[in-house]
Amino acid sequence: MKHLTEEELIELYCGNGVEDGEGNPAVTRHLEVCSACLASYAALRSDLGEAANLQVPARDGAYGERVWQSIRASLPIYESRPKAWSGLRLWSTLGYAAACALLVVGAFTAGRIWEHRQQPGVAVAKQPPAPQARQPIVVVVLSDHLDRSERFLVQLKHADVESNEMVSPLRDEAKSLLAANRVCRKNVAPADDPALTTALDHLDRLLAEAANAPGGLNATALANLQDEMNADGLLFEVRVLRSRISHHSAAGNDHPKGGTI
Repeated sequence: MKHLTEEELIELYCGNGVEDGEGNPAVTRHLEVCSACLASYAALRSDLGEAANLQVPARDGAYGERVWQSIRASLPIYESRPKAWSGLRLWSTLGYAAACALLVVGAFTAGRIWEHRQQPGVAVAKQPPAPQARQPIVVVVLSDHLDRSERFLVQLKHADVESNEMVSPLRDEAKSLLAANRVCRKNVAPADDPALTTALDHLDRLLAEAANAPGGLNATALANLQDEMNADGLLFEVRVLRSRISHHSAAGNDHPKGGTI
């Protein structure tokens, strides 16, 4: 005699069992003549009946922090790519961008003087337009800004309002990124890149709300920021732009009109 499988017994149990007259008639008839299968079915009913009475434990106030601690190790860690000036923070102050521009102008002027001394009778090529000279700096600065913004958005997405160690740095980082973002918006305005302009506008609005939220970043403010970020798809926009700019910077391609950054 072929005995019933565990799947057939479970299906019979979920179909309200033999007592209710439901389920597969062939299975029901088999149980009437097979004591071994009937005993297995009785044990299965006992086990599943005990499991149905289990109560889910209540969540205390520290539940969110425990969940964050359990998943934080699996989240990606974004590190800035090493640069020649790795000991400096690119956006520690707004004056750094001006210092970079001054360095480029000084290097160009020194090159012109050297060419005149080496070839006094040869005309030097016309000086390239200022926007072209500034372009590599703008790309590097924008790439670093998008990298920091992506890390900020990931932290905001998983922020726990019960943890002061997370909320306070988020507000300070939002203030720093807000100032940097407005400089980037001004620098890329002539680039005629709608995707980049839209993403920076969305980012500017979110950063302004995070930095200047009335009463600080409480539970309501955090929930509103997370909803706004998800509605705009801002994290995805920033990731796509950062990947695109990094690709162009690594390839060293000239940027066509309508998408220079």
